[in-house]
Amino acid sequence: MTDHALLLVNLGSPASTQVADVRSYLNQFLMDPYVIDLPWPVRRLLVSLILIKRPEQSAHAYASIWWDEGSPLVVLSKRLQQAMKKEWSHGPVELAMRYGEPSIETVLTRLA
Repeated sequence: MTDHALLLVNLGSPASTQVADVRSYLNQFLMDPYVIDLPWPVRRLLVSLILIKRPEQSAHAYASIWWDEGSPLVVLSKRLQQAMKKEWSHGPVELAMRYGEPSIETVLTRLA
């Protein structure tokens, strides 16, 4: 067991190009007070309005760039993780996403 780990963190991506997954991702992303700097009630109202149409539009946009293996961001992040595992000998190399899965909290819990 080691007391070192390398945590690679990226922004994140919807789980799929399905509207429900895109809606969930957008909700998590847009409700972050660092993304929309408004009081919670105003932010909740604004995000609720955005989530009426934007998930369907965004799902279509994601589908146009999605790779067979999945989200390009996630696929490339996993490739980086695999490459870093070959170079980093001090402990595990884990990948986490700020929004979406695997979440930073989930990965840190697994590492603990």
